Amino acid sequence: MRPRIAGRLWLAGAVAALAIALAGCSGVRAADLFIVTRGGSTPHAELTLLVNEEGGVNCNGGPTRQLSDTEIVKARAITEDLHDLASRHASLPPRPGSVLSYSLRDANGSVRFSDNSAGQPEVLHELALFILKTAQEVCRLPE
Repeated sequence: MRPRIAGRLWLAGAVAALAIALAGCSGVRAADLFIVTRGGSTPHAELTLLVNEEGGVNCNGGPTRQLSDTEIVKARAITEDLHDLASRHASLPPRPGSVLSYSLRDANGSVRFSDNSAGQPEVLHELALFILKTAQEVCRLPE
């Protein structure tokens, strides 16, 4: 094969490989840790919060914001602590006077509970606080 043709073939192959690699990278997205939907009877209770593995947070479909390293660790710990509840699709009913309700989905399953559900494990209190702080401090939503 003549050197000039071989060089052109090599260049065309390299350009094609680069184009394929770049196309593949543009669709890469961090895996989601969990999505929580909060509802209730107070102003601003309605919230959908999506947290991904790299600490990206999306509140109510708004722009993606970033958790601090400490908060990423907290989100991952909550996910791990919820494993058994989520895999059982736990649902803790509200008691009279409930103000907020939560529904979480993650790779393991789902959990439903309310702010005053009886028998809540500590992780559900941690999750509710994480949601509140993230909505206010990271997404800058009203209380």
